[in-house]
Amino acid sequence: MTAALRIGNASGFYGDRFDALREMLTGGELDVLTGDYLAELTMLILARDRLKDPSAGYARTFPRQLEECLGLAHERGVKIVTNAGGLNPAGLADAVRELAGRLGIPVRVAHVEGDDLTARHPGSLAAHAYLGGFGIAACLREGADVVVTGRVTDAALVTGPAAAHFGWANTEYDRLAGAVVAGHVLECGTQATGGNYAFFGERPPGDLLRPGFPLAELHEDGGSVITKHPGTGGFVDVGTVTAQLLYETGGARYAGPDVTARLDTVRLTREGPDRVRIDGVRGEAPPPTLKTGLNRLGGFRNEVVFVLTGLDIEAKAGLVKEQMGDALAKSPPAEVRWELARTDRADADTEESASALLRLVVRDPRQEAVGRVLSGAAVELALASYPGFHVVAPPGKGSAYGVFEDVYVPQGDVEHVAVLHDGRRIPVDAPHDTAVLDGVPEPALPEPLPPGPTRRAPLGLLAGARSGDKGGNANVGVWVRSADAWRWLAHELTVERLRELIPEAAGLPVTRHVLPRLRALNFLVEGILGEGVAAQARFDPQAKALGEWLRSRHLDIPEALL
Repeated sequence: MTAALRIGNASGFYGDRFDALREMLTGGELDVLTGDYLAELTMLILARDRLKDPSAGYARTFPRQLEECLGLAHERGVKIVTNAGGLNPAGLADAVRELAGRLGIPVRVAHVEGDDLTARHPGSLAAHAYLGGFGIAACLREGADVVVTGRVTDAALVTGPAAAHFGWANTEYDRLAGAVVAGHVLECGTQATGGNYAFFGERPPGDLLRPGFPLAELHEDGGSVITKHPGTGGFVDVGTVTAQLLYETGGARYAGPDVTARLDTVRLTREGPDRVRIDGVRGEAPPPTLKTGLNRLGGFRNEVVFVLTGLDIEAKAGLVKEQMGDALAKSPPAEVRWELARTDRADADTEESASALLRLVVRDPRQEAVGRVLSGAAVELALASYPGFHVVAPPGKGSAYGVFEDVYVPQGDVEHVAVLHDGRRIPVDAPHDTAVLDGVPEPALPEPLPPGPTRRAPLGLLAGARSGDKGGNANVGVWVRSADAWRWLAHELTVERLRELIPEAAGLPVTRHVLPRLRALNFLVEGILGEGVAAQARFDPQAKALGEWLRSRHLDIPEALL
Protein backbone atom coordinates (compact mmCIF):
# COMPACT_ATOMS: atom_id res chain seq x y z
CA MET A 1 0.00 0.00 0.00
CA THR A 2 1.26 3.49 -0.88
CA ALA A 3 2.48 5.35 2.22
CA ALA A 4 0.38 8.20 3.54
CA LEU A 5 1.16 11.67 2.23
CA ARG A 6 1.70 14.07 5.14
CA ILE A 7 0.45 17.54 4.21
CA GLY A 8 0.68 20.37 6.72
CA ASN A 9 -0.60 23.92 6.83
CA ALA A 10 1.35 26.98 8.00
CA SER A 11 -1.02 29.85 7.19
CA GLY A 12 -4.77 30.36 7.27
CA PHE A 13 -4.77 34.00 6.11
CA TYR A 14 -2.51 36.88 5.10
CA GLY A 15 -1.18 37.94 8.50
CA ASP A 16 -1.21 34.59 10.26
CA ARG A 17 1.55 33.55 12.69
CA PHE A 18 4.84 34.51 11.06
CA ASP A 19 6.96 31.71 12.50
CA ALA A 20 4.47 28.93 11.71
CA LEU A 21 6.49 27.93 8.65
CA ARG A 22 9.50 27.15 10.82
CA GLU A 23 7.34 25.46 13.48
CA MET A 24 5.86 23.09 10.94
CA LEU A 25 9.18 22.27 9.28
CA THR A 26 10.93 21.52 12.58
CA GLY A 27 8.04 19.99 14.55
CA GLY A 28 7.78 16.63 12.82
CA GLU A 29 7.70 14.75 9.54
CA LEU A 30 6.08 16.36 6.49
CA ASP A 31 6.01 15.74 2.77
CA VAL A 32 4.24 18.95 1.73
CA LEU A 33 3.71 22.23 3.53
CA THR A 34 0.90 24.51 2.33
CA GLY A 35 0.05 28.12 3.06
CA ASP A 36 -3.32 29.76 2.44
CA TYR A 37 -3.02 33.56 2.23
CA LEU A 38 -6.07 34.57 0.20
CA ALA A 39 -9.58 35.68 1.04
CA GLU A 40 -12.09 37.94 -0.67
CA LEU A 41 -10.85 40.97 1.29
CA THR A 42 -7.20 40.02 0.69
CA MET A 43 -7.70 40.15 -3.06
CA LEU A 44 -8.94 43.73 -2.74
CA ILE A 45 -5.98 44.66 -0.54
CA LEU A 46 -3.55 43.17 -3.05
CA ALA A 47 -5.34 44.91 -5.92
CA ARG A 48 -4.89 48.27 -4.23
CA ASP A 49 -1.21 47.41 -3.64
CA ARG A 50 -0.88 46.71 -7.35
CA LEU A 51 -2.39 50.10 -8.22
CA LYS A 52 0.47 51.75 -6.38
CA ASP A 53 3.16 49.37 -7.65
CA PRO A 54 2.59 47.15 -10.72
CA SER A 55 5.25 44.71 -9.44
CA ALA A 56 3.24 44.13 -6.24
CA GLY A 57 0.12 42.03 -5.83
CA TYR A 58 1.44 39.10 -3.79
CA ALA A 59 1.78 38.41 -0.06
CA ARG A 60 4.98 40.25 0.82
CA THR A 61 5.36 38.41 4.12
CA PHE A 62 5.87 35.07 2.36
CA PRO A 63 9.40 35.71 0.99
CA ARG A 64 10.43 36.97 4.43
CA GLN A 65 9.09 33.80 6.04
CA LEU A 66 10.81 31.70 3.41
CA GLU A 67 14.18 33.40 3.87
CA GLU A 68 14.86 31.53 7.09
CA CYS A 69 13.02 28.34 6.10
CA LEU A 70 13.80 27.56 2.46
CA GLY A 71 17.02 25.76 3.43
CA LEU A 72 15.16 23.72 6.04
CA ALA A 73 12.52 22.65 3.54
CA HIS A 74 15.21 21.68 1.00
CA GLU A 75 17.19 19.65 3.55
CA ARG A 76 14.09 17.78 4.69
CA GLY A 77 12.66 17.21 1.22
CA VAL A 78 9.45 19.12 1.97
CA LYS A 79 7.60 20.59 -0.99
CA ILE A 80 6.02 24.02 -0.45
CA VAL A 81 2.70 24.90 -2.09
CA THR A 82 1.07 28.29 -1.51
CA ASN A 83 -1.46 30.68 -3.00
CA ALA A 84 0.57 33.63 -1.68
CA GLY A 85 1.04 34.66 -5.32
CA GLY A 86 -2.31 36.42 -5.12
CA LEU A 87 -2.62 38.71 -8.14
CA ASN A 88 0.97 38.21 -9.25
CA PRO A 89 2.11 34.57 -8.94
CA ALA A 90 4.82 35.03 -11.59
CA GLY A 91 6.22 37.95 -9.60
CA LEU A 92 6.33 35.93 -6.39
CA ALA A 93 7.91 32.97 -8.19
CA ASP A 94 10.66 35.30 -9.44
CA ALA A 95 11.13 36.66 -5.92
CA VAL A 96 11.52 33.11 -4.55
CA ARG A 97 14.05 32.26 -7.29
CA GLU A 98 16.02 35.40 -6.46
CA LEU A 99 15.96 34.45 -2.78
CA ALA A 100 17.08 30.88 -3.50
CA GLY A 101 19.93 32.13 -5.68
CA ARG A 102 21.07 34.58 -3.05
CA LEU A 103 21.01 31.85 -0.39
CA GLY A 104 22.62 29.26 -2.66
CA ILE A 105 19.74 26.77 -2.32
CA PRO A 106 19.08 24.71 -5.48
CA VAL A 107 15.28 24.65 -5.60
CA ARG A 108 12.98 24.54 -8.60
CA VAL A 109 10.18 27.10 -8.45
CA ALA A 110 7.05 26.85 -10.59
CA HIS A 111 3.83 28.79 -10.64
CA VAL A 112 0.23 28.46 -11.80
CA GLU A 113 -1.57 31.13 -13.77
CA GLY A 114 -4.73 31.69 -15.78
CA ASP A 115 -7.02 32.76 -12.95
CA ASP A 116 -6.72 36.50 -13.71
CA LEU A 117 -9.81 37.60 -15.65
CA THR A 118 -9.63 41.28 -14.73
CA ALA A 119 -9.33 42.39 -18.35
CA ARG A 120 -12.68 40.74 -19.10
CA HIS A 121 -14.44 42.75 -16.38
CA PRO A 122 -13.96 46.50 -16.93
CA GLY A 123 -14.40 48.51 -13.75
CA SER A 124 -13.13 45.79 -11.45
CA LEU A 125 -9.86 46.09 -9.54
CA ALA A 126 -9.45 42.33 -9.54
CA ALA A 127 -11.41 39.51 -11.15
CA HIS A 128 -10.08 36.02 -10.53
CA ALA A 129 -11.46 32.56 -11.25
CA TYR A 130 -11.07 29.89 -8.58
CA LEU A 131 -8.87 27.24 -10.17
CA GLY A 132 -8.50 23.63 -9.06
CA GLY A 133 -5.48 21.56 -8.06
CA PHE A 134 -4.33 20.01 -11.34
CA GLY A 135 -2.07 22.91 -12.26
CA ILE A 136 -0.30 22.39 -8.94
CA ALA A 137 -0.14 18.66 -9.65
CA ALA A 138 1.48 19.30 -13.05
CA CYS A 139 4.17 21.47 -11.44
CA LEU A 140 4.96 18.85 -8.80
CA ARG A 141 5.03 15.99 -11.32
CA GLU A 142 7.66 17.93 -13.28
CA GLY A 143 9.88 18.22 -10.22
CA ALA A 144 8.97 21.58 -8.64
CA ASP A 145 10.08 22.09 -5.05
CA VAL A 146 8.05 25.28 -4.55
CA VAL A 147 4.72 25.94 -6.28
CA VAL A 148 3.18 29.40 -6.19
CA THR A 149 -0.40 30.05 -7.29
CA GLY A 150 -2.83 32.88 -7.57
CA ARG A 151 -6.53 32.38 -6.85
CA VAL A 152 -7.11 28.67 -6.51
CA THR A 153 -9.66 27.14 -4.19
CA ASP A 154 -8.26 26.75 -0.69
CA ALA A 155 -8.63 22.97 -0.88
CA ALA A 156 -6.66 22.88 -4.17
CA LEU A 157 -3.49 23.32 -2.11
CA VAL A 158 -4.14 19.75 -0.89
CA THR A 159 -5.84 18.14 -3.90
CA GLY A 160 -2.94 19.16 -6.17
CA PRO A 161 -0.17 17.48 -4.14
CA ALA A 162 -2.39 14.44 -3.52
CA ALA A 163 -3.19 13.99 -7.22
CA ALA A 164 0.52 14.30 -8.08
CA HIS A 165 1.66 11.89 -5.36
CA PHE A 166 -0.95 9.17 -5.90
CA GLY A 167 -1.30 9.59 -9.67
CA TRP A 168 -5.03 10.31 -9.53
CA ALA A 169 -6.88 11.04 -12.75
CA ASN A 170 -9.30 13.93 -12.84
CA THR A 171 -12.25 11.51 -12.87
CA GLU A 172 -11.41 9.76 -9.59
CA TYR A 173 -14.08 11.74 -7.83
CA ASP A 174 -14.25 9.89 -4.51
CA ARG A 175 -10.50 10.24 -3.96
CA LEU A 176 -10.51 13.88 -5.00
CA ALA A 177 -13.50 14.59 -2.77
CA GLY A 178 -11.68 13.07 0.20
CA ALA A 179 -8.74 15.36 -0.48
CA VAL A 180 -11.08 18.36 -0.78
CA VAL A 181 -12.55 17.62 2.64
CA ALA A 182 -9.07 17.24 4.17
CA GLY A 183 -8.01 20.46 2.44
CA HIS A 184 -11.03 22.32 3.78
CA VAL A 185 -10.18 21.20 7.31
CA LEU A 186 -6.56 22.34 6.94
CA GLU A 187 -7.10 25.61 5.10
CA CYS A 188 -7.82 27.83 8.10
CA GLY A 189 -4.84 26.68 10.11
CA THR A 190 -5.41 26.55 13.84
CA GLN A 191 -9.20 26.61 13.53
CA ALA A 192 -8.80 22.82 13.18
CA THR A 193 -6.71 22.55 16.36
CA GLY A 194 -8.89 24.39 18.86
CA GLY A 195 -8.68 27.97 17.63
CA ASN A 196 -12.02 29.86 17.65
CA TYR A 197 -13.67 26.70 19.00
CA ALA A 198 -17.13 26.92 20.59
CA PHE A 199 -16.31 24.55 23.48
CA PHE A 200 -12.86 26.01 24.21
CA GLY A 201 -13.69 26.17 27.94
CA GLU A 202 -13.59 22.38 28.21
CA ARG A 203 -9.79 22.35 27.74
CA PRO A 204 -7.15 23.61 30.17
CA PRO A 205 -6.34 27.23 29.26
CA GLY A 206 -2.71 26.37 28.52
CA ASP A 207 -3.77 24.10 25.66
CA LEU A 208 -5.06 27.05 23.67
CA LEU A 209 -2.44 29.71 24.35
CA ARG A 210 -0.62 28.78 21.15
CA PRO A 211 -2.40 26.10 19.11
CA GLY A 212 -0.25 24.09 16.76
CA PHE A 213 -1.03 24.06 13.06
CA PRO A 214 -2.81 21.01 11.58
CA LEU A 215 -1.67 18.35 9.17
CA ALA A 216 -3.40 15.57 7.27
CA GLU A 217 -2.13 12.06 6.69
CA LEU A 218 -3.73 11.49 3.31
CA HIS A 219 -4.14 8.00 1.88
CA GLU A 220 -4.40 6.72 -1.68
CA ASP A 221 -8.14 6.04 -1.35
CA GLY A 222 -8.81 9.68 -0.38
CA GLY A 223 -9.27 8.97 3.32
CA SER A 224 -7.23 10.96 5.82
CA VAL A 225 -6.36 11.47 9.44
CA ILE A 226 -6.29 15.03 10.79
CA THR A 227 -3.66 15.57 13.46
CA LYS A 228 -0.84 17.92 14.50
CA HIS A 229 2.82 17.71 15.42
CA PRO A 230 3.54 16.11 18.83
CA GLY A 231 3.96 18.53 21.71
CA THR A 232 2.29 21.49 20.01
CA GLY A 233 -0.58 23.37 21.63
CA GLY A 234 -4.27 23.05 20.98
CA PHE A 235 -6.10 19.81 20.30
CA VAL A 236 -7.75 17.86 17.49
CA ASP A 237 -11.01 16.06 18.13
CA VAL A 238 -14.23 15.30 16.31
CA GLY A 239 -15.65 18.63 17.45
CA THR A 240 -12.82 20.80 16.10
CA VAL A 241 -12.93 18.97 12.77
CA THR A 242 -16.73 19.23 12.58
CA ALA A 243 -16.55 22.96 13.27
CA GLN A 244 -14.09 23.54 10.46
CA LEU A 245 -16.05 21.33 8.05
CA LEU A 246 -19.08 23.57 8.58
CA TYR A 247 -17.10 26.80 8.17
CA GLU A 248 -18.07 28.76 5.06
CA THR A 249 -19.84 25.81 3.46
CA GLY A 250 -23.45 25.37 2.42
CA GLY A 251 -25.41 22.28 1.54
CA ALA A 252 -24.57 18.65 1.09
CA ARG A 253 -22.91 19.31 -2.27
CA TYR A 254 -19.67 21.27 -1.82
CA ALA A 255 -18.72 22.27 -5.34
CA GLY A 256 -15.19 22.92 -6.58
CA PRO A 257 -13.44 23.10 -9.94
CA ASP A 258 -12.12 19.50 -9.70
CA VAL A 259 -14.96 17.70 -7.96
CA THR A 260 -18.18 18.20 -6.04
CA ALA A 261 -17.70 16.69 -2.59
CA ARG A 262 -20.70 15.25 -0.78
CA LEU A 263 -20.49 16.56 2.76
CA ASP A 264 -23.43 14.36 3.74
CA THR A 265 -21.20 11.31 3.26
CA VAL A 266 -18.35 12.44 5.52
CA ARG A 267 -17.68 10.12 8.46
CA LEU A 268 -15.54 11.31 11.38
CA THR A 269 -14.01 8.90 13.89
CA ARG A 270 -11.71 9.54 16.81
CA GLU A 271 -8.67 7.38 16.21
CA GLY A 272 -6.67 8.41 19.27
CA PRO A 273 -5.42 11.52 21.06
CA ASP A 274 -5.32 14.41 18.56
CA ARG A 275 -6.24 12.09 15.69
CA VAL A 276 -9.53 12.17 13.76
CA ARG A 277 -10.10 9.91 10.77
CA ILE A 278 -12.11 11.17 7.79
CA ASP A 279 -13.49 8.54 5.45
CA GLY A 280 -16.54 7.58 3.44
CA VAL A 281 -16.41 10.75 1.36
CA ARG A 282 -18.12 10.51 -1.99
CA GLY A 283 -17.52 12.77 -4.96
CA GLU A 284 -19.33 13.75 -8.12
CA ALA A 285 -18.36 15.48 -11.36
CA PRO A 286 -17.65 19.19 -10.88
CA PRO A 287 -20.00 21.90 -12.16
CA PRO A 288 -19.47 23.21 -15.69
CA THR A 289 -18.60 26.71 -14.47
CA LEU A 290 -15.90 28.31 -12.32
CA LYS A 291 -16.66 30.82 -9.63
CA THR A 292 -14.98 34.16 -10.32
CA GLY A 293 -14.59 36.75 -7.58
CA LEU A 294 -14.91 40.41 -8.63
CA ASN A 295 -13.58 43.19 -6.43
CA ARG A 296 -14.30 46.84 -7.20
CA LEU A 297 -14.44 50.13 -5.36
CA GLY A 298 -17.96 50.83 -4.12
CA GLY A 299 -17.54 54.38 -2.87
CA PHE A 300 -16.49 56.06 0.35
CA ARG A 301 -17.48 55.58 3.98
CA ASN A 302 -16.97 57.31 7.28
CA GLU A 303 -18.12 56.71 10.82
CA VAL A 304 -18.28 58.27 14.23
CA VAL A 305 -19.07 56.55 17.53
CA PHE A 306 -20.75 58.66 20.19
CA VAL A 307 -20.40 57.65 23.84
CA LEU A 308 -23.59 57.94 25.90
CA THR A 309 -23.10 57.63 29.65
CA GLY A 310 -25.40 57.15 32.61
CA LEU A 311 -29.07 58.01 32.56
CA ASP A 312 -31.48 58.70 29.69
CA ILE A 313 -29.50 56.72 27.10
CA GLU A 314 -32.37 56.51 24.61
CA ALA A 315 -33.15 60.23 24.93
CA LYS A 316 -29.48 61.16 24.44
CA ALA A 317 -29.33 58.97 21.35
CA GLY A 318 -32.50 60.59 20.01
CA LEU A 319 -31.09 64.08 20.47
CA VAL A 320 -27.80 63.46 18.68
CA LYS A 321 -29.57 61.61 15.86
CA GLU A 322 -31.82 64.60 15.29
CA GLN A 323 -28.93 67.06 15.47
CA MET A 324 -26.78 65.08 13.05
CA GLY A 325 -29.76 64.55 10.75
CA ASP A 326 -30.23 68.30 10.42
CA ALA A 327 -26.53 68.80 9.67
CA LEU A 328 -26.35 65.99 7.10
CA ALA A 329 -29.53 67.13 5.35
CA LYS A 330 -27.58 69.90 3.60
CA SER A 331 -25.66 67.30 1.56
CA PRO A 332 -27.18 63.94 2.47
CA PRO A 333 -25.01 60.85 1.95
CA ALA A 334 -26.52 58.03 -0.07
CA GLU A 335 -26.67 55.76 3.00
CA VAL A 336 -26.93 56.65 6.69
CA ARG A 337 -26.97 53.90 9.34
CA TRP A 338 -27.34 54.23 13.10
CA GLU A 339 -26.68 51.43 15.61
CA LEU A 340 -27.11 51.77 19.37
CA ALA A 341 -25.19 49.18 21.39
CA ARG A 342 -26.51 49.07 24.96
CA THR A 343 -23.23 48.17 26.61
CA ASP A 344 -24.25 50.17 29.69
CA ARG A 345 -25.58 48.82 32.94
CA ALA A 346 -27.34 50.45 35.87
CA ASP A 347 -25.43 51.61 38.97
CA ALA A 348 -22.13 50.74 37.28
CA ASP A 349 -18.88 50.90 39.22
CA THR A 350 -16.83 52.16 36.24
CA GLU A 351 -17.63 54.92 33.75
CA GLU A 352 -17.00 52.59 30.85
CA SER A 353 -19.53 50.04 32.03
CA ALA A 354 -22.05 52.87 32.53
CA SER A 355 -21.76 53.84 28.86
CA ALA A 356 -23.49 52.85 25.62
CA LEU A 357 -22.14 53.32 22.11
CA LEU A 358 -24.06 55.01 19.31
CA ARG A 359 -22.46 54.31 15.93
CA LEU A 360 -23.15 56.38 12.83
CA VAL A 361 -21.94 55.07 9.45
CA VAL A 362 -22.37 56.99 6.20
CA ARG A 363 -21.57 55.83 2.66
CA ASP A 364 -21.68 57.61 -0.67
CA PRO A 365 -20.03 57.45 -4.11
CA ARG A 366 -18.63 60.94 -3.41
CA GLN A 367 -15.89 61.32 -0.82
CA GLU A 368 -16.93 64.91 -0.06
CA ALA A 369 -20.37 63.65 1.03
CA VAL A 370 -18.89 61.55 3.84
CA GLY A 371 -15.82 63.60 4.78
CA ARG A 372 -15.81 67.12 6.17
CA VAL A 373 -19.62 67.20 6.15
CA LEU A 374 -19.71 64.42 8.74
CA SER A 375 -16.63 65.32 10.75
CA GLY A 376 -17.57 68.99 10.95
CA ALA A 377 -21.12 68.23 12.04
CA ALA A 378 -19.97 65.82 14.75
CA VAL A 379 -17.23 68.05 16.14
CA GLU A 380 -19.49 71.12 16.23
CA LEU A 381 -21.80 69.29 18.65
CA ALA A 382 -19.09 69.02 21.30
CA LEU A 383 -20.60 71.76 23.52
CA ALA A 384 -24.14 71.73 22.17
CA SER A 385 -25.60 68.26 22.58
CA TYR A 386 -26.34 65.70 25.28
CA PRO A 387 -24.65 65.84 28.73
CA GLY A 388 -21.32 64.02 28.80
CA PHE A 389 -20.84 64.33 25.02
CA HIS A 390 -17.70 62.72 23.62
CA VAL A 391 -16.74 60.37 20.80
CA VAL A 392 -14.43 57.34 20.67
CA ALA A 393 -12.27 59.05 18.04
CA PRO A 394 -12.73 62.07 15.79
CA PRO A 395 -14.03 61.12 12.34
CA GLY A 396 -11.62 61.42 9.45
CA LYS A 397 -12.04 62.47 5.85
CA GLY A 398 -13.63 59.20 4.76
CA SER A 399 -12.06 56.17 3.11
CA ALA A 400 -12.76 54.05 0.07
CA TYR A 401 -14.56 50.75 0.55
CA GLY A 402 -14.71 47.71 -1.68
CA VAL A 403 -17.53 45.59 -3.01
CA PHE A 404 -17.29 41.86 -3.74
CA GLU A 405 -19.49 39.85 -6.04
CA ASP A 406 -19.14 36.51 -7.72
CA VAL A 407 -19.96 35.52 -11.27
CA TYR A 408 -19.54 32.22 -13.07
CA VAL A 409 -17.68 31.46 -16.30
CA PRO A 410 -17.49 28.21 -18.29
CA GLN A 411 -14.57 26.06 -17.21
CA GLY A 412 -13.31 25.88 -20.78
CA ASP A 413 -13.06 29.68 -21.03
CA VAL A 414 -10.22 29.84 -18.51
CA GLU A 415 -6.63 29.07 -19.58
CA HIS A 416 -5.29 27.16 -16.61
CA VAL A 417 -1.51 26.84 -17.07
CA ALA A 418 1.37 25.33 -15.09
CA VAL A 419 4.55 27.38 -15.67
CA LEU A 420 7.60 25.26 -14.82
CA HIS A 421 10.97 26.27 -13.42
CA ASP A 422 12.53 26.03 -16.88
CA GLY A 423 9.88 28.20 -18.49
CA ARG A 424 7.87 25.41 -20.09
CA ARG A 425 4.12 25.96 -20.05
CA ILE A 426 1.79 23.00 -19.54
CA PRO A 427 -1.91 23.67 -20.28
CA VAL A 428 -4.32 22.08 -17.82
CA ASP A 429 -7.42 20.71 -19.48
CA ALA A 430 -10.85 21.60 -18.20
CA PRO A 431 -12.84 18.64 -16.86
CA HIS A 432 -14.36 16.53 -19.60
CA ASP A 433 -17.36 15.50 -17.50
CA THR A 434 -19.34 18.05 -15.52
CA ALA A 435 -22.69 18.09 -13.75
CA VAL A 436 -24.99 21.02 -13.06
CA LEU A 437 -25.14 21.60 -9.34
CA ASP A 438 -28.51 20.65 -7.83
CA GLY A 439 -29.64 20.36 -4.27
CA VAL A 440 -30.16 17.00 -2.62
CA PRO A 441 -33.43 15.83 -1.09
CA GLU A 442 -33.58 16.61 2.60
CA PRO A 443 -32.70 13.48 4.57
CA ALA A 444 -35.14 11.95 7.01
CA LEU A 445 -35.03 13.55 10.43
CA PRO A 446 -34.50 11.46 13.56
CA GLU A 447 -37.39 10.64 15.82
CA PRO A 448 -38.10 13.64 18.08
CA LEU A 449 -37.47 13.34 21.80
CA PRO A 450 -40.49 12.41 23.91
CA PRO A 451 -42.14 15.30 25.79
CA GLY A 452 -40.57 16.20 29.11
CA PRO A 453 -39.65 19.11 31.36
CA THR A 454 -37.66 21.92 29.80
CA ARG A 455 -35.54 24.79 31.05
CA ARG A 456 -34.95 28.19 29.47
CA ALA A 457 -31.23 28.23 28.68
CA PRO A 458 -28.69 29.34 26.07
CA LEU A 459 -28.45 27.15 22.98
CA GLY A 460 -24.67 27.12 23.45
CA LEU A 461 -24.91 24.93 26.54
CA LEU A 462 -25.77 22.15 24.14
CA ALA A 463 -24.65 23.14 20.64
CA GLY A 464 -21.48 24.39 19.03
CA ALA A 465 -21.49 26.80 16.10
CA ARG A 466 -19.15 28.32 13.57
CA SER A 467 -20.00 31.07 11.11
CA GLY A 468 -18.33 32.96 8.29
CA ASP A 469 -18.78 35.02 5.16
CA LYS A 470 -19.19 34.30 1.47
CA GLY A 471 -19.59 37.62 -0.32
CA GLY A 472 -22.75 39.26 1.03
CA ASN A 473 -24.01 35.98 2.54
CA ALA A 474 -23.17 34.27 5.81
CA ASN A 475 -23.34 30.68 6.88
CA VAL A 476 -23.96 29.42 10.40
CA GLY A 477 -23.15 25.78 11.07
CA VAL A 478 -24.60 24.31 14.28
CA TRP A 479 -23.76 20.88 15.64
CA VAL A 480 -24.31 18.76 18.74
CA ARG A 481 -22.38 15.89 20.23
CA SER A 482 -24.93 13.26 21.19
CA ALA A 483 -27.69 11.34 19.43
CA ASP A 484 -30.39 12.66 21.79
CA ALA A 485 -29.23 16.24 21.36
CA TRP A 486 -29.43 15.73 17.60
CA ARG A 487 -32.98 14.41 17.91
CA TRP A 488 -33.90 17.69 19.62
CA LEU A 489 -31.87 20.10 17.47
CA ALA A 490 -33.06 18.71 14.13
CA HIS A 491 -36.67 19.49 15.03
CA GLU A 492 -36.18 22.63 17.12
CA LEU A 493 -33.81 24.79 15.09
CA THR A 494 -35.92 25.42 12.02
CA VAL A 495 -35.54 28.34 9.62
CA GLU A 496 -38.38 30.09 11.45
CA ARG A 497 -36.68 29.59 14.82
CA LEU A 498 -33.38 30.87 13.46
CA ARG A 499 -35.10 34.04 12.23
CA GLU A 500 -36.57 34.53 15.71
CA LEU A 501 -33.19 34.10 17.37
CA ILE A 502 -31.32 36.26 14.82
CA PRO A 503 -33.74 39.10 14.02
CA GLU A 504 -31.37 40.48 11.35
CA ALA A 505 -32.30 37.42 9.27
CA ALA A 506 -36.05 37.97 9.59
CA GLY A 507 -36.54 39.48 6.15
CA LEU A 508 -33.79 37.60 4.35
CA PRO A 509 -33.74 34.31 2.41
CA VAL A 510 -32.53 31.54 4.74
CA THR A 511 -31.82 27.97 3.66
CA ARG A 512 -31.33 25.09 6.10
CA HIS A 513 -29.17 22.10 5.16
CA VAL A 514 -29.34 18.92 7.25
CA LEU A 515 -26.17 16.84 7.70
CA PRO A 516 -27.10 13.86 9.91
CA ARG A 517 -23.67 12.18 9.87
CA LEU A 518 -22.19 15.30 11.42
CA ARG A 519 -25.22 15.86 13.67
CA ALA A 520 -25.27 19.30 12.16
CA LEU A 521 -27.45 21.94 10.54
CA ASN A 522 -25.93 24.47 8.18
CA PHE A 523 -27.83 27.69 7.53
CA LEU A 524 -27.15 30.07 4.66
CA VAL A 525 -28.39 33.62 5.33
CA GLU A 526 -28.41 35.56 2.08
CA GLY A 527 -27.63 39.28 2.02
CA ILE A 528 -26.93 39.74 5.73
CA LEU A 529 -23.46 41.16 4.94
CA GLY A 530 -24.63 43.58 2.26
CA GLU A 531 -21.99 43.94 -0.44
CA GLY A 532 -19.37 41.86 1.38
CA VAL A 533 -16.73 42.30 4.05
CA ALA A 534 -14.91 45.21 2.40
CA ALA A 535 -18.12 47.25 2.39
CA GLN A 536 -18.21 47.00 6.22
CA ALA A 537 -21.98 47.28 6.26
CA ARG A 538 -22.34 45.48 9.58
CA PHE A 539 -20.85 45.57 13.09
CA ASP A 540 -19.34 42.12 12.42
CA PRO A 541 -18.71 42.43 8.67
CA GLN A 542 -17.40 38.87 8.21
CA ALA A 543 -20.04 37.20 10.41
CA LYS A 544 -17.30 35.58 12.47
CA ALA A 545 -19.31 35.89 15.69
CA LEU A 546 -22.76 35.31 14.25
CA GLY A 547 -22.66 31.71 15.48
CA GLU A 548 -21.65 32.79 18.98
CA TRP A 549 -24.55 35.24 19.07
CA LEU A 550 -26.86 32.39 18.10
CA ARG A 551 -25.40 30.19 20.85
CA SER A 552 -26.10 32.91 23.42
CA ARG A 553 -29.83 33.03 22.61
CA HIS A 554 -32.21 31.27 24.98
CA LEU A 555 -34.60 28.45 24.10
CA ASP A 556 -36.66 25.91 25.99
CA ILE A 557 -34.22 22.99 26.14
CA PRO A 558 -35.16 19.55 27.54
CA GLU A 559 -33.73 19.21 31.03
CA ALA A 560 -32.55 15.70 30.17
CA LEU A 561 -30.02 17.24 27.77
CA LEU A 562 -28.61 19.82 30.19
